[in-house]
Amino acid sequence: MSEEFGLFIGGKWESPAGAKRFVTRSPSTGEELGSFVAATAADATRAIETAHKAFESWRRTPAPKRGQILLRAAEVFKARKDELGSFVTKEMGKILPEGKGDVQEAIDFVEYMSAEGRRLLGETVPSELRNKYCFTLRQPKGVVAAITPWNFPVAIPNWKIAAALITGNTVVFKPATNTSRCAVELTRVYEEAGLPPGVLNLITGSGSVVGKELTTHPLVRAVSFTGGTDTGRGIYTEAAKALKYVHLEMGGKNPQIVMEDANLDLAVDGLLFGAYGSSGQRCTATSRLLLHKNVYDEFLARFLKRLAKFRVGDPLKEGTDMGPVSSADQEKKILEYIEIGKKEGAKLLYGGKKLTGGLYDKGFFIEPTLFEARHGMRITKEEIFGPVLSVIKISDFDEAVKVANDVEYGLSSSIYTRDVNRSFQAMERLEAGITYINAPTIGAEVQLPFGGIKNTGNGGREAGTVAIEEFTEIKTVFVDFSDRLQKAQIES
Repeated sequence: MSEEFGLFIGGKWESPAGAKRFVTRSPSTGEELGSFVAATAADATRAIETAHKAFESWRRTPAPKRGQILLRAAEVFKARKDELGSFVTKEMGKILPEGKGDVQEAIDFVEYMSAEGRRLLGETVPSELRNKYCFTLRQPKGVVAAITPWNFPVAIPNWKIAAALITGNTVVFKPATNTSRCAVELTRVYEEAGLPPGVLNLITGSGSVVGKELTTHPLVRAVSFTGGTDTGRGIYTEAAKALKYVHLEMGGKNPQIVMEDANLDLAVDGLLFGAYGSSGQRCTATSRLLLHKNVYDEFLARFLKRLAKFRVGDPLKEGTDMGPVSSADQEKKILEYIEIGKKEGAKLLYGGKKLTGGLYDKGFFIEPTLFEARHGMRITKEEIFGPVLSVIKISDFDEAVKVANDVEYGLSSSIYTRDVNRSFQAMERLEAGITYINAPTIGAEVQLPFGGIKNTGNGGREAGTVAIEEFTEIKTVFVDFSDRLQKAQIES
């Protein structure tokens, strides 16, 4: 029997009588990792109402005091980094260094947000009238629903939770079902750090039941979602009916451009990490290589030589380069896209198969896959979210930019070149929220905004100095100490 875990509501762990349960399993071995409550709409409502009751006290807690609790949480995350990293690897499948990196990103961001408790900047501006001050301040929105994906089960929830908490909001946290153990351990960190009861509540269960309640309940004033585009559209549509604030982070189809003057070895290193790190299961994963014709053959020869030594296997074992994909559903989807590529006439240069035998038979292992493709094929336009890379030959920089931009997404982008002028042109012209110069499409730093344009999201950003904007309302304040009626814009 798997260890059983409950919901976390009002500072207590509970398992409602007669509750249905589900289990999470290792995508490497099939081992059961825990049994979790499949929460009902009524459970979600209790969590929302509990968060609402806790809101007034939490918002009145001085922001520096809130920051002290977050800093304690960061210290607990540090102390438990190795343990939590192994949970990420066991439950999601990314290799152990990446699992620990997931936790390190959470540590970095929670520390960063803890300092925001002594800032939460507004503006002070001059008035057009005498003896009058004008300024703005930030106020929390209320109850925030944080709906998070399975691919970064510690980092992404903390992007939302830490930013919401430091600004005085209370949170109902709904993780992806297949990384529920990571969510339990994350919640325990905040519990250990001394977060008051009701400020953070954990609800496990399906999006169709729990997610719907979080999206539509009138006491939820903001919804922060990271996940698939179709699900995000549904959340946005439902929440809009109640005029809720919604922030969406969704898909990507990220290009790495390699120009004729690039450092080819560096570009190969970046591409391996960008395309096949976390088995390609990142919204920032490099899924398109736009390769200049003058270095096309040489670059591919170097890349294929490296791929031949690329090790797919046990993600907990040192030396493994790539683990499994996260689930049977993911495996099925990725293999279907590989077949689509073949049927469209893309040339399979490497991989393309489910791995079998030994350890592979217990999990969901797919070879790193490389297609030679034409721009416009489905595999070059649609998000696959797996270890599948398409290489497209380009003639010059203008063609590279045109191809890079001709997709529905706009999250991350990359160019390898030694030409400083071309680098700055890429910064200007690539349609993406993030552009890397001589680095792969992944590797965000928490002190900078993260997010994208077009169908990647609805324009907001997480992390960086703007992280708090998602969870605060701006109040404009006018203080008139003239002791007489003054009328702005009206001549007296």
